[in-house]
Amino acid sequence: GSTTRKRLNSLPRLHPDNHIRSSIPSASIGESVINNTATMADEYNAEEAAEIKKRRTFRKFSYRGIDLDNLLDLSSDQLRDVVHARARRRINRGLKRRPMGLIKKLRKAKQEAKPNEKPDLVKTHLRDMIVVPEMIGSVIGIYSGKEFNQVEIKPEMVGHYLAEFSISYKPVKHGRPGIGATHSSRFIPLK
Repeated sequence: GSTTRKRLNSLPRLHPDNHIRSSIPSASIGESVINNTATMADEYNAEEAAEIKKRRTFRKFSYRGIDLDNLLDLSSDQLRDVVHARARRRINRGLKRRPMGLIKKLRKAKQEAKPNEKPDLVKTHLRDMIVVPEMIGSVIGIYSGKEFNQVEIKPEMVGHYLAEFSISYKPVKHGRPGIGATHSSRFIPLK
């Protein structure tokens, strides 16, 4: 009785629109946010932003013991000795006209991109292309047989095929079994 009434009185009162009244006036919060964004826009610096982004990375990426900076500097012969056997055989046979055409398009897209911005999408049907370090940071539309799936190449993708990042089938979601599909389905009543 009276103890529950005392407990209810000690709880903060709700305003009719079901919000607890705050002692901070709401207008001052909004103004401070607007003022803060205005000063940030004036002070934007591309090099500074890149430095902050670099500092923010927590775990150093390395591919088979080679860190990212050294990986980007590798020649194709040195890269061949680092990657797995299947990719090594492919690089030994040489990247022919179509894979080199894709790499040239990616280079062009990277050159035309503004600093600290993603390059334009480059579409390709080459699902059997091996991801090389030069492709890191590019945005590729990989054909799935139906549409181009947009993928940003990350350092972790080196040595994999492009096809691994653009699934060509829809994973099956099983419904109920059909009539006569199994012996147990004899007992499912016909609708």
